[in-house]
Amino acid sequence: MTTDMTVPQTTSAYRYNRPGAPAGSPRTRWTALAVLVLAVLLVAVDATVLVLALPFISESLNPSAPQLLWIGDSYSFVIAGLLVSMGSLSDRIGRRKLLLLGAAAFGVASLLAAYAPSAGWLIAARALLGVAGATIMPSTLSLIRTLFPDDRERARAIGIWGAAATAGAAAGPLLGGVLLEHFWWGSVFLINVPLVLVLLVLGARLLPESRDPKPGAWDLPSVGLSLVGIIGTVYAVKEGAVEGLARPDVWLAGVLGVLCLTAFWRRQLRLPMPLLDVRLFANRRFTAAVLAALIALIGLSGVVFFLAQYFQLVRGYSPLVAGLADMPAFAGSTLGALVAARLASRAGHRRALAGALLAMGLGIGVLGWLDATTPYLVIGVAFTAIGMVEGTVYALSTTMVLDASPAAKAGAASAVSETAYELGTALGIALVGTVTTAIYRSGLPAGSSEAARNSLGGAVESAHALPTAEGESLLRAAQESFVHGLNVAALLSGGLLVAAAALVWFLMRRTSR
Repeated sequence: MTTDMTVPQTTSAYRYNRPGAPAGSPRTRWTALAVLVLAVLLVAVDATVLVLALPFISESLNPSAPQLLWIGDSYSFVIAGLLVSMGSLSDRIGRRKLLLLGAAAFGVASLLAAYAPSAGWLIAARALLGVAGATIMPSTLSLIRTLFPDDRERARAIGIWGAAATAGAAAGPLLGGVLLEHFWWGSVFLINVPLVLVLLVLGARLLPESRDPKPGAWDLPSVGLSLVGIIGTVYAVKEGAVEGLARPDVWLAGVLGVLCLTAFWRRQLRLPMPLLDVRLFANRRFTAAVLAALIALIGLSGVVFFLAQYFQLVRGYSPLVAGLADMPAFAGSTLGALVAARLASRAGHRRALAGALLAMGLGIGVLGWLDATTPYLVIGVAFTAIGMVEGTVYALSTTMVLDASPAAKAGAASAVSETAYELGTALGIALVGTVTTAIYRSGLPAGSSEAARNSLGGAVESAHALPTAEGESLLRAAQESFVHGLNVAALLSGGLLVAAAALVWFLMRRTSR
């Protein structure tokens, strides 16, 4: 007989071969959580570890400009497109089984990437890593739902899970930098292999199995619509932000993505056993959590993305120092995720989530007064505060998504939360990129080169090729207009988050605990 979470209590799924560790004991649950933390660290690190390796890859494999873009983006594109489908698949075939299969595939793809002989090979390997990553992330969250039936314990577990995801993303560039100091660029992928082996051994022994007892068929047309819809939308947003909206492929991808997502939504309403039960969005608590995750990343990701350019091209930091300058935000986010459960238990989810969004909006708004001479101490304190409330939003919204969804559908529901973060990141870069670029270009001297108009980096290169006085004038104008654009974008992002706080407060007025 199974529990309401479809976990067989007498099968090998709960036979932890450890003396004195009965099924369901706190020690087995928290040990199993450590395995899930290892899994999420694996995926999170790989999302950012490639940042510092791209110049070395360019020198070794000589990729074209589009190929270099796809080497960086194929991983996140595929993850975003497959999260919902793989979350639903985990409900059907078993969450532990899919996680272990995904981990094994992650190890194989890491080997293929590490020894890639060409740029095309590396792009394909990165895409396979994305497929494997998409199987791991929703499985980890839905297994947390299985392991921790108690609301308070589950909230703490999700806080630890969120802290691991944030810490992994922060550690990626630093780990990559250390490896590249001593080894070739393939080492940033090869480091995954021993971690995968540990995950496979411990996961098979410590993780329980769970699945939806009546899942229905895995609807392949829905999988295709979801994949094309999300990838098309994310591609259009990212490329539109970087290259502008004049390119026909941006419009084609955007229209195709919207049409496929619309068709996906309508198909789910007709299917007796949908890939994703979109009726969950009728639950105000579920919708508030998803919107909080989406808007939080829209408000944060674009500002952080362009602050990296501010550190390097306005303040003159090296890439590694610029990466270290971002660390207070990641450290704050890790701490925020860990304290989110306690905050929610004292203030309630409604006050905690709306309050965190409000504080996050005010913190990002402070960056509207940033300039080239702002002491880093001020920036570091602001980053720490913003990171703390972002981590709180991350953990609270994830907890609320899982709480509001049926246990049997935990895989698909958790994938919705992760997809919201992927889409929020892309939309945030687009929003901030559009505002910053428009203001940046308006502040450049008349007759500036096309390279200077395209980016601050292009302006730096153009300034070096000009006579000293003229180059200094161009560089000063470019830096000032870039900072001004970043200021305006930060104020708009802060305002968006304040509005999101009001929206969450309104949506949860009848469902607050």
